[in-house]
Order: sequence, then C-alpha cells, then structure tokens
Amino acid sequence: MPLHHQDVHDRARPAGSWWEASAPPLGFAPDRFSGSRKFDIAIIGAGYAGLNAALTLARDHGMKVAVLEAGDVGWGASGRNGGFCCPGSAKLSWEGMLARHGEADTKAFHTAQRAAVDHVAQLLEAHQIDADRVEPGELLLAHKPSRLAGLREEAELLERLFGEDARVVGADELNEMGASGTQFHGGLLTKSTFGLHPMKYLRGLAMEAHRAGALIFANSPVIGWKTGAGNHVLEMPDGEVVASRVLVATNGYAQDDLSPALDGRFLPALSRILVTRPLSRDELAAQGWTSTIPSADTRKLLHYFRLLPDGRFLFGGRGGLDASEHGVHKSLAVLRSAFDAMFPAWSSVETEYSWSGLVCLTRPLTPFAGRLEGVEGAYAAFGWHGNGVAMASFAGNCIAGRIAAEFSGSSIHDNRLPAMMQTMPGKFPLAKFRLLWLRAAYARYAIADALP
Repeated sequence: MPLHHQDVHDRARPAGSWWEASAPPLGFAPDRFSGSRKFDIAIIGAGYAGLNAALTLARDHGMKVAVLEAGDVGWGASGRNGGFCCPGSAKLSWEGMLARHGEADTKAFHTAQRAAVDHVAQLLEAHQIDADRVEPGELLLAHKPSRLAGLREEAELLERLFGEDARVVGADELNEMGASGTQFHGGLLTKSTFGLHPMKYLRGLAMEAHRAGALIFANSPVIGWKTGAGNHVLEMPDGEVVASRVLVATNGYAQDDLSPALDGRFLPALSRILVTRPLSRDELAAQGWTSTIPSADTRKLLHYFRLLPDGRFLFGGRGGLDASEHGVHKSLAVLRSAFDAMFPAWSSVETEYSWSGLVCLTRPLTPFAGRLEGVEGAYAAFGWHGNGVAMASFAGNCIAGRIAAEFSGSSIHDNRLPAMMQTMPGKFPLAKFRLLWLRAAYARYAIADALP
C-alpha cells in the first residue's frame, strides 16, 4: 500500500503543470507493453535517472534496453519540478557530512554535485535540446536578519573547503540585482546552478534514448517482480519482461512492495508549485523583482521561486501531508498565501497553473545509486531530496557505466559517485509510520522558521 493517498499515484490524472502545457510533444509515441520479451536490462521509471541510464546503455554499450513507465513519459517528478539544475541533492548539512563521512568523501560528493550540473549542460548542448536555459547562479535568501550569519558561515566553508565562488550580498545589492523583497535581508550567491524547462529537457532526453535504440514503454506499470535462473521477470498488466539486469529509478513514486530490498528505505514528501500569468514590465518593477536567477529562502520548509523567460513567475514550497485532491487544493491555497505575503505587489496577479508532486528523502539524507542489497543483478537510484534535475541525471549516467561493466564481466567500472552514494540507505524505524515522523519534523521546522 502507498504511504500517501492514491490520488497522487493516479497516472490517468494529468499533472496540470505549466511545463506540461508549454512543452512540445514527445517526438515519438511510446507503446504500452504487451506480450513477453527478453532484454539485457529493464529500467523501471522514465525520469531523468532512468532515461540517462537508458541512453548510456543503449548508445555507448549496445545493450538491449527496455524502459518501463507506469504513466506517460514525464508524468512523475521529472516533469513536475521547479526546473532548478543545481547542487543540493542531499539534506545533510556540510558540517553533518564532514562529521559522518570525513573530508575526502565530502569533497567527492561536492565534486559529483558540480559534475552533475555540468553533465546536464553538456547533454543539452550535445543534443541541441532547447530547454529554455537561463543565466547561471542561485540565490539563497535570508528570510530573517538572523539567518545572515549562517549564510556567511556557509560561504566561508564553500570557499575554504571546495574553492567555490560564493559570497554574501546585502539587501541593497539584492535591490540592484532585481531580487528585492521585504522578507529578503541578504543572500548567498553561488554560480553553479541554472534554470531550465524540465519537461523540454525530459522529452528531449527521451527522444535521444529512443534514437539510441532503447525501447520506452508508457502506461506499463510493473505489478510483480520475480527472480530465478539468473533472470528477473517483471510482470505488467498485459505481459512480462525478462531481463538479466534491473534498475529501479522511480524515486518518490516507488512502491514499498515492489521489492523487499526497497521496503522502508525511502520517504516520499509532497511539494507544490504555482505559476502566474505573464507579468508586465511595470508589474515586475513594482515588486522590484526582475532577475531570472533561481532562488530559495532559508526556511526549513523552504520556498523556491524563479522568473521564467516569458515573464511568468514560478513559486513552490515544501510541506503538506494530505495528497488527496482535496488536500492538495488546500495546500496550494496555503502556498498562494505565502506567495502573496512575500510578493505583495503581485497579490492580485492570477495563478494560471498549479500542481503538486512527490520528492524523495532517505534516512541518511543523502542520495543513493548502487546495487540493491540481496537481489543479484538489481540496482536502484533514488533520494534526490527535491533537487534531482542534475544529480538524478548524473547518477543515471554513472550507474549505467557500472551496470554495463558488470554485465560484461569487467572489473573496471564508472566510479565517479562518492562512496556515500553507493551505500544502501538504512530503513526508517517503524517504516509504516513514516508520515508520522514527517509530521513531527514539519512541526519542528515550522517552529524553527518562526524563531527570530
């Protein structure tokens, strides 16, 4: 049984996103799987991780690849996110990571995060995918004056430990940058992020995987998984796939009962987004926000936002526990109230699109891409913590190299992922009560966000 209300898993229900409405259609029509066929590898999930793996395995290694998507291609998180191609795929702080994993592996994780952003940029360029890429940079904005001290500490750590170009800017400089607001008391400016249209990227990526020879099947949910005689048998409503290898790349949309190896090892959490109608130059000037730099605030239950190339404004936020249609409507109303408070000059501007989706947390608060424990020939990639555009793409590419090497019997494989990402996350204690754990965490976060 899914943790959240079944509405959030209803593949017949369109996302209702601006991305869905504005992206060109997919350049081919994926079939629904039927019959019985054998492949070298079956990839469950046609998102960034699954499609990057499919492209690499089919194009670079000549493997026979099937990608099995339960809904339409792009229906899940890869087509619903805010379009931030950025580091940040862990919720563990840098200090916590240093304490738990040491300096060498922490630096390796930082290197992987930067490589992940570069990987997506190179994909867009190499395949001429027009994904509305905008200027590089990211702003983390202090929602209270007291949060500036933490931003200064983070800037110092980023520069000292990683040599990253990071600096704290004051409210006056924010105004000059076109990123002003009464709730913004300064910010941390970094350069390793860019914004994009996530569905245009996703559909372009799917097209390249298709051209490379990967077979992509839509509306083909995996409802059973058996192993035997060195193969995996994935059961679907209209047939079965037999494969030597399996990669699970469903992130927060996975089901606990898909495999005992996955049970209790991930926590799906709701995120929601609204997009306004296009804003005029006068309306942008009235609020003092004209920057297209992807931005977020310093709340634990953060808000994230960006001005889109056509003048629309995207505003998203974490929180909410009721994934039913009614619950999502209530949660989006709360999100709109937060938008009005942060951008009061736009309080009468219409919301034209709004939607929600699932992000995926792990117990160690770091992502995973590696072998599934106890299941020979099976792998998984998940836990992007709401920032999967870059890392899911990169991890899919990296784990594909490992799968290809092990499939061919080679002892040499892609090892660009840090050790912490290749260690299977532990189970959440009392896993069936994970939403109660999340409720308690949200209560603590709300208190922390309200403190002076």
